[in-house]
Amino acid sequence: MRILGVDPALTVTGYGVIDSGPKGISVVEAGIIKSSVADPIHQRLNRIYCAVLKLISDTRPEVMVLEKLYAHYRHPTTAYILGEARGVICLACAQKKILFVEYAATRVKKALTGQGLASKYQVQRMVANNLSLHKLPSYTDVTDALGLAIAHSYIIKARI
Repeated sequence: MRILGVDPALTVTGYGVIDSGPKGISVVEAGIIKSSVADPIHQRLNRIYCAVLKLISDTRPEVMVLEKLYAHYRHPTTAYILGEARGVICLACAQKKILFVEYAATRVKKALTGQGLASKYQVQRMVANNLSLHKLPSYTDVTDALGLAIAHSYIIKARI
């Protein structure tokens, strides 16, 4: 199964595409989609949308995985901005007719590390270990996106 994990954000959106099968998990592609804070919001969202459409066309995943939106009452603007980025990503997913799945951050951490409250560093180390990466990606957004994809592969295997 080919799985696309996306860690949405307005400035740096991380993505990771993995293949999961009987022989294990391997990275197909991983990286970031950047937008400039100097650009108007509609251009930034269009950049994310177009990049995700191209990514889906190029890698042909069977499923896209995102983290469920969590909004802290002290930071409503952050949730609003994140929601806009998620919206265009979900739209690209719908237009390409691929399965969409979302998990709470604690569910992803538990699947990866065995602890729902694991630190970002623990998640990074588990992702690197699972994918036999000798060096951590430069952006934690990439590690988070790969973690989403890996967690999904574990979760669906547990259901079978």
